[in-house]
Amino acid sequence: MLRVLGVDPGLTRCGVGVVEVAPNRRARLVHVTVVRTPADMALEQRLLRIADGIAAEIDEHRPDAVAVERVFAQANVRTVMGTAQAAGLALHAAAARGLPVGLHTPSEVKAAVTGYGNADKRQVQTMIARVLGLDEAPKPADAADALALAVCHAWRLGSPDRVGPGPATLTPAQRAWRDAQTGAADTPLARAEAAAARRSGFVGGRP
Repeated sequence: MLRVLGVDPGLTRCGVGVVEVAPNRRARLVHVTVVRTPADMALEQRLLRIADGIAAEIDEHRPDAVAVERVFAQANVRTVMGTAQAAGLALHAAAARGLPVGLHTPSEVKAAVTGYGNADKRQVQTMIARVLGLDEAPKPADAADALALAVCHAWRLGSPDRVGPGPATLTPAQRAWRDAQTGAADTPLARAEAAAARRSGFVGGRP
């Protein structure tokens, strides 16, 4: 199982979701939350709260990889600045722990989860609930979006159009998982990497 932590960055609400995905693409929910900050709090304190929240989730759930929404231009400069700042905190937290990171645009996530890059938020929420076997989508939308990011990254990790770090930056356990997903698990390299992962006492990147 590959464990991925997804971050839907935002200054007021920062979604953080953790999923585990098997090589056959079956996914399950591990945890989801939203780190919130009030608009009247000083910016540096808001950023500190978000940074501490993301770091705490990573340390508690110990993912194999982190997926963050790629910030794109918006008409509202203030909104995009807050999103970029929160995304930077997620990238820093992952890098500080040596975790590989995947950046995905909203369209990429929508296409991966719903099959349609222009799907609306409600469609994404409906599909992520179905993918994870939930009775209803997590709320608010930031929570569902974080889970969609995590699922998207896990699914794309084993695809030819993989987004994020290349094979050289993946752990032996992560490469073995990717090879199993793509049907290449029985190669000598894959067997060696799987053996190395077992010797190190790690399964899916965790002891």
